[in-house]
Amino acid sequence: MEEALDDGPDRNTRTRLCAATREIRPVDQLLRFVRAPDGLVVPDIRNRLPGRGVWITARRETLRQAIERKVFTRHFRQPVIATTDLIDRTADLLRQDALQMLALCNKAGAVTSGFAKIEGMRPPFLALVQARDGSDAEKLRLQGLCRGRGPRRTDPKVILAFASDELGLSIGREHVIHAALSVHDAASVFVERALRFIEFQAHGPAVPQAVPDAGPHGVPASPLQDEGGATPDPSSLGASSGTGNPPARG
Repeated sequence: MEEALDDGPDRNTRTRLCAATREIRPVDQLLRFVRAPDGLVVPDIRNRLPGRGVWITARRETLRQAIERKVFTRHFRQPVIATTDLIDRTADLLRQDALQMLALCNKAGAVTSGFAKIEGMRPPFLALVQARDGSDAEKLRLQGLCRGRGPRRTDPKVILAFASDELGLSIGREHVIHAALSVHDAASVFVERALRFIEFQAHGPAVPQAVPDAGPHGVPASPLQDEGGATPDPSSLGASSGTGNPPARG
């Protein structure tokens, strides 16, 4: 029988019980939380922190339910500090984790930025990373030009989760609207971490979706619905908001 509270980090474990939903899930669909000596509940996004850990499905709403239902107090069996700011702290750690990996991709020479450079880039490439605050028209146009230029002539994944200044800091430029990742181990890890962040924000699995009428399959290409059928704010997903920003080719 799976337990929601573990005895410490274990790299060999493949599944865990979510303490909030009581569902057994693969560990890559869960987040581990530990109790610090002062009682603060801390996200352990790399599953490395010492001490006993509680596992929660990696969704924003599930974490909110765990806090409201005092799941952490019940499982740690000690007083804990677990307020709603834990949700934003977790999201920030997941975002930073992905962006740090993007910086490593850049150091490895796996990143090409700029509309014109990507347009002339020799395929295949793994993913197209575009700023959520860039021009929707320009993003769709580049996505269309990149059709079939992924591995084995598939469409590269599209990541729309980050702002242009965040991409710029990772890549070493002031602002970046468009970046392409070549097929590289570091790029694959970045995509995994970016999708993990997107899934947490979007309240559900970050599965590839087709961009309507233009562009390759992307994540997320259009607003996703949460588990109750409501459509979340696109800005919380990193999806384009359709505000009609002026064209930008950064």
